[in-house]
Amino acid sequence: MPMSRGTSSMARAASPLGAIEFCAWVAQAAPGDRLEYHRGFLGIDSTAAISMLPEPDRRRVAALASAALHAFDADLVHLVQLRLGPDRFAYLAVARPKPKAAAASLSACLLAEREAA
Repeated sequence: MPMSRGTSSMARAASPLGAIEFCAWVAQAAPGDRLEYHRGFLGIDSTAAISMLPEPDRRRVAALASAALHAFDADLVHLVQLRLGPDRFAYLAVARPKPKAAAASLSACLLAEREAA
């Protein structure tokens, strides 16, 4: 998954990001590294009844949101959103220092993504 990377340690996926790629980024990210993992309105884009995305894309976004939340719950990332305009946001994950149980947390992240699929 090619990503552009600037001097500010901000990465943005060159193609739509999936949960597995997100978890891989979390595993290798240094504290302070940032990844824009979604651009749009995550709550709408991931919800079946109201999303305008094609169903495969909606499921990918929902799994990605779940993986991001699991990484946050495991203290691996901070989750931030930047408002870009009306109903449009950039969703960022900011890597935190890895806790001692980071390997187990990555495994849990991948398992959660698998269960969501």
